[in-house]
Amino acid sequence: MSSNQDKEKKVKSILITQPPPEPGRNVYEDFENRFKLNIDFRGFIHIEPLTAKEIRKQKINFLDYSAIIFNSRNAVDYFFQMVQEFKVEMPPETKYFSINESVANYVQKYIVPRKRKMFTAKGTEKEFLTLFKNHKKEKFLFPCSDIRKPSIPDFFNNNGYDFTECIIYRTVSSDLSDLEEVFYDIIVFFSPADIKSLYDNFPAFKQNNTRIAGFGSSTQKAIAEHDLILDIPAPAPGIPSMVAALEDYVTRANSK
Repeated sequence: MSSNQDKEKKVKSILITQPPPEPGRNVYEDFENRFKLNIDFRGFIHIEPLTAKEIRKQKINFLDYSAIIFNSRNAVDYFFQMVQEFKVEMPPETKYFSINESVANYVQKYIVPRKRKMFTAKGTEKEFLTLFKNHKKEKFLFPCSDIRKPSIPDFFNNNGYDFTECIIYRTVSSDLSDLEEVFYDIIVFFSPADIKSLYDNFPAFKQNNTRIAGFGSSTQKAIAEHDLILDIPAPAPGIPSMVAALEDYVTRANSK
C-alpha cells in the first residue's frame, strides 16, 4: 500500500458517512465552495427499535425505576413508545436526567415538566455525571443502543449505584450497494459502526488511493484494526473538528 505522502494528491471528491444535514446546518458548505469540491453525504448506519418482545426478554419493568437517564433523542422516542406499547404510565415523581438541554426539551414532548424532577447537563459527559451525586438512593434505568460508550455504565457500576441498562434500539449497517462502482478521494468516518458497515457491504474493500479520515479514538482504532491507513485524524492539536482537519489536508494536497 502506498505511503501517506504518495497518496497526498489533489482532492476533488469527499464522502461524509453521515445523513445529509438539515437545510442551513451544513458545516461543510463553505469549505466545499471555497475549494470547489464535490461533497456527498450518505449515512452508513441507521437505527432500528427493538420489538416489545425483544425488550420483554430483558425482564425489565419500567415502573421499577425511579429515575431515567437519556443521552439521545432516539432513546427518548423509543423509551416512551415502549411505555405506550406496554400500556404503563410513568409516575409523576419519576426523575429524568438528560445529557444536554436539547434532549431535556425533547423529553417534554412526552411528559409535563415538573420542577425538581428534571436534571440537565450543559453538554459535557463529565458534567452530566456530576448530576447524580445527590441522587444515590434512586433506581436508575438507562435506555440505550446496543452500541454505546462504556463511560456512563462504568461510572454507575464503579460507584455503587442501583443501575440497569435497557437496550431499546440497535445500530445496523445500511445498504450501500449503489456505491459499489462509486469512488471518492476521501471517505470520512465517525464511528466504528461506520467501518463495520463498509465491510458488511464491501468485504473485499481495498483502500488503494482513497484517503481515510477518522474522527475520535474509537473510530481510529477500528480503522487500524482493518489495516487501513488513517490519512486525516481528528481531533488533533490545533485542529478541533473534522471540517478543520479536512481543510488542513486539502489545503496542503491541492497546493501541489
